[in-house]
Amino acid sequence: MTSEVDQVTASGGPDGADGPQGRPGPGAPRRGKPIRRVDRVIIRFAGDSGDGMQLTGDRFTSETASFGNDLSTLPNFPAEIRAPQGTLPGVSSFQLHFADHDILTPGDAPNVLVAMNPAALKANLPDLPRGAEIIVDTDEFTKRALAKVGYAADPLGDGSLDGYHLHKVPLTTLTLEALKESGLQRKDAERAKNMFALGLLSWMYHRPTKGTESFLRTKFAKKPAIAEANITAFRAGWNFGETTEDFAVSYEVAPAKLPAGTYRNISGNLALAYGLIAAGQRSGLPLFLGSYPITPASDILHELSKHKNFGVRTFQAEDEIAGIGAALGAAFGGALGITTTSGPGVALKSETIGLAVSLELPLLVVDIQRGGPSTGLPTKTEQADLLQAMFGRNGEAPVPIVAPATPAECFDAALEAARIAVAYRTPVMLLSDGYLANGSEPWRIPAVDELPVIEPDFATGPNTEDGAFWPYKRDAATLARPWAVPGTPGLEHRIGGIEKQDGTGNISYDPANHDLMVRTRQAKIDGITVPPLEVDDPDGQAKVLVVGWGSTYGPIAAAVRRVRADGGHVAQAHLRHLNPFPANLGTVLAGYDKVIVPEMNLGQLAMLLRAKYLVDAESYNQVRGLPFKAAQLADVLWAAIGTLDGETR
Repeated sequence: MTSEVDQVTASGGPDGADGPQGRPGPGAPRRGKPIRRVDRVIIRFAGDSGDGMQLTGDRFTSETASFGNDLSTLPNFPAEIRAPQGTLPGVSSFQLHFADHDILTPGDAPNVLVAMNPAALKANLPDLPRGAEIIVDTDEFTKRALAKVGYAADPLGDGSLDGYHLHKVPLTTLTLEALKESGLQRKDAERAKNMFALGLLSWMYHRPTKGTESFLRTKFAKKPAIAEANITAFRAGWNFGETTEDFAVSYEVAPAKLPAGTYRNISGNLALAYGLIAAGQRSGLPLFLGSYPITPASDILHELSKHKNFGVRTFQAEDEIAGIGAALGAAFGGALGITTTSGPGVALKSETIGLAVSLELPLLVVDIQRGGPSTGLPTKTEQADLLQAMFGRNGEAPVPIVAPATPAECFDAALEAARIAVAYRTPVMLLSDGYLANGSEPWRIPAVDELPVIEPDFATGPNTEDGAFWPYKRDAATLARPWAVPGTPGLEHRIGGIEKQDGTGNISYDPANHDLMVRTRQAKIDGITVPPLEVDDPDGQAKVLVVGWGSTYGPIAAAVRRVRADGGHVAQAHLRHLNPFPANLGTVLAGYDKVIVPEMNLGQLAMLLRAKYLVDAESYNQVRGLPFKAAQLADVLWAAIGTLDGETR
């Protein structure tokens, strides 16, 4: 926690009443504990994959969003459905960074760690700075649990944690005591300890509680005894914080001053799903999703399946190939065809993407990237599919590529991908990743009239002087071919994967025609209108430019802020359109002495920039399944500045 502004004392309030800054009081009377105001906090909940850490983090995030803080989250969980209990590979965590000002990342290092067992402590302790607060469930620190993760001695008593503010709380015992009158069996009662921890943290950081209680009653509507047990445990945790001497101070983070509007907390996958629905509405096209479940893209299928009232049809196919085949068939029939997947699925879909390039039909291929190769790291993030998206098909099969930078921006990226697909009659790759998909942030809900209109412009009749219909007669401005809905009188035509004759669409093996068609398809993609690249270079004195794409935006921007705050000069540019690149990209790159390209791969964008613009772009790469840390990138930027100016921090 940083920037402790001042310290005040809360006045006692009635049970259930709102205290300072809307702080709820669901239990014991206030005792006037000091309140310390801070400008930001980073909390990490960690425990066994069955301890409910993702639910706990999600509820804390929802209440934080309703309170008005800016926030960013980083869920991190095992790939196994049920990893071995109490082991390091089985640790699940949820990190939340919230503040009274605009923030960009989930934070580098937690101020507070809630560790539900020894494995959670050992896995996350290296990320904690000295002086951080650690809350542990002492009931789980048994000899067997300690031995399972390699602790020769109990870290709670051997002095190894003396540099931290350690709070030893018997969470399991306290939860069971709170629920002794509930009638639940011990095993069921123990499961509520995550709600006890959530209640404690809600007291500690002045989070509202009504929303969580309402959520629990809805979630367990068919099991009211379970709902009330969780609520009781939640309130007991809040009361424990209020009454125990171990927590002498609570903390207050004021709401952030965000631009006016209606906000909600949103994850990248949810924003993307909403963006696809909006694209269907703004184009007037029925939305069809053909998909096969795959981590971390499955949530989009789940969400879209709930919105049939918006003309959305979802088809859970038997495999990846069937999913994209159905989506392409829907596009042929006049729908906005979409398929969602991750890297392994893109490999399986590549032949059908090539068919879509040949047919020149609008199709959205949404790739939520994850660690590879093969099955790789299904629940961890990576940016290693850029070259696959660019070149991963046989023959010359160019496709546009769009990449959102933040979870909220996934909404806009979906609309932009749909605009390009429909206007230029082409499949479009949309590259998100696990960090964006599962992470969340506040999103200002746009008004409908703020959204772009997408015009399908279906063919309505013959397009030649002799009254014939040529399916490959192109629009002069976009080079797009007409989109003819089957069954429209007079628009009968042949399509397929074999090369077409220019204009007529008849099968052609003519060498000159093939050369013309290959070059025309490439020219169509090259000619797509995309906004110029914006460069953040406030004083124009920077000699170093840092270029990123996709989810590296937050860490890069936070690193740039740090460097500038310390007196350094650095410029930043971030690419949303990766094919085609913005027209001014070459000029931008040439305007700086050094170009740094951080990526969560081994240098794929840097390779493309070096090849196309002959610029000596320097890669800074990480493939750890985790996003960059801002401090890490700030050091890289200072090193780059130092090589040019001889400056050091």
